[in-house]
Amino acid sequence: MADYPRSTEMLRRLVSMDTTSRNSNLELIDFVRDHLDRFGIASELMPDATGKKACLYATIGPADMPGICLSGHSDVVPIDGQDWSTDPWTITEKDGLLHGRGTCDMKGFVAVALTWVEQFSRGNLRTPVHLLLSYDEEVGCLGVRGALERLKQMPVRPKGVIIGEPTEMRVTTAHKGKKSVRCHVHGHECHSSLAPKGVNAVEYAAEIIAYLKSMGRRFATDGPFNHDYDVPWTTVHTGLVHGGTALNIVPKDCRFDFEFRYLPGTDPEALYDDVRAFADAKLLPEMKAVTSNAGFSWEEISAFPGLDTPDEAEITVLAKALAQANATIKVAFGTEAGLIQQAGMPAVVCGPGSIDQAHKPNEFVALSQLALCEAFMDRLVARLKA
Repeated sequence: MADYPRSTEMLRRLVSMDTTSRNSNLELIDFVRDHLDRFGIASELMPDATGKKACLYATIGPADMPGICLSGHSDVVPIDGQDWSTDPWTITEKDGLLHGRGTCDMKGFVAVALTWVEQFSRGNLRTPVHLLLSYDEEVGCLGVRGALERLKQMPVRPKGVIIGEPTEMRVTTAHKGKKSVRCHVHGHECHSSLAPKGVNAVEYAAEIIAYLKSMGRRFATDGPFNHDYDVPWTTVHTGLVHGGTALNIVPKDCRFDFEFRYLPGTDPEALYDDVRAFADAKLLPEMKAVTSNAGFSWEEISAFPGLDTPDEAEITVLAKALAQANATIKVAFGTEAGLIQQAGMPAVVCGPGSIDQAHKPNEFVALSQLALCEAFMDRLVARLKA
């Protein structure tokens, strides 16, 4: 098959490395460093405080001028509790699809970029290609923050960044921001037959969760809206709840995690303040009437800004030419692109695969998507040689 994607073998290697966010990513980073070494390309590792994880940055071509950065994360989400029909860490090909954890999100793009290192290194580029691989994107875009601080110190940094998250190779210029929070409800336990003498942490948590649901309904009904997005309003979601010890004990503690995924122009701190004001004004007095120790603790879990890159930006125009696209899209899911944009580097998102397949059992990327990404890289080589 003449047009079979050349990056498939590289993708097999990357998928075989279990880089779930809770694990070290150094096996993959060391592999990439050695791969670059084979072509005489120096790379810099940026380790975390534990020394068990690292970002990688490299420049291919002239080092004294800014170029185009191809960026992606090395970590994947867990397979725990998912019903896989194949080994998640071994690619299984079926009906033109490559199944395996990370094939879509987002080792497919990384595999294509690494496969094209040889063409970049031998292409006599007039404008360089930069590579940036991060860690812990899936748990709050953690690793890229340190890498961006390091890039700010460099005399030359990229003039534009393409983040290869799965967009079906459609050029994405905007995505929502995210703020996720953990609330700990402090109640007062007692025997359930004496329930009015206790402070039921689960029930008070439920009231806040119901309030969050009402916020989400209000946004869905009243907006504000931006219909360029696949979900055109700010969403509110509660994803985890833990509380109580036994049915006959009024629960002392309950913890729940919630998030806002907000449109550009929406202030996430105002949303957060709204929830806390409800809890303090409507619930706290009733709780403290039973015991002064009752109350709430709030902790930010993670946050990242949205992305909003103009259609006329140089990186957008370039990405559209490379993808042979006339239009751009905006998406609800988040990426590292907002942080990269905040650091002063214009960014777009464009990569193989569909977000509909990300984080699911039997995750896959289509061979046709890899082929489109490879054609994108071919055009990039030609552009940077010109």
